[in-house]
Amino acid sequence: MSAARSPLPTRVLLVCAAIGVATGLLGAAAGWMTLVILPIAPFAYGLVLGSHVLPGIIAQEVLRRPLVALLTHVLAALVASAFNPIWFPRFLGTALLFGLIQEGVAAVTRYRAWGAVRFFVSALIIGVIIAVVVFFVVDLAKLPAWARIVYLPLAVLGPVAWTAIGLRIGVALRRAGVAQR
Repeated sequence: MSAARSPLPTRVLLVCAAIGVATGLLGAAAGWMTLVILPIAPFAYGLVLGSHVLPGIIAQEVLRRPLVALLTHVLAALVASAFNPIWFPRFLGTALLFGLIQEGVAAVTRYRAWGAVRFFVSALIIGVIIAVVVFFVVDLAKLPAWARIVYLPLAVLGPVAWTAIGLRIGVALRRAGVAQR
């Protein structure tokens, strides 16, 4: 009797784990930065929260396989939670939301289209969600008009900027041979 072939071989799991640990450390730093940003400049929170797109973007760019974004996001959330345990529900919720959006956009193309446009589509979807959710959670309506005006582009473009960074990292890792079979 032969064992069933895993959809995520050990090599893929190890790459996801490495990316998850590295981006989880960044996520932990972003969690601590939130404590500074929200009281001082809540309109800029989208830039900080946007950094959480990195695990899925890097994993998908390097591995170009189903489920790697979601898995890497969850691993990154677990690492970030080790440094900020009280934020575990937020880290995990963000990981699941962002990972599912990234997987969903990739699934629409049947995991065959890996151009930059596909990654930026998921970043824009995430940015719009961030903009709406944070507007109500942080109660940005009480801020001056200029802060509300600045908030929207920062919230939407934060994930886009982090996606560009993630793609560069992913391309560099592919060139370094991380994705070799």
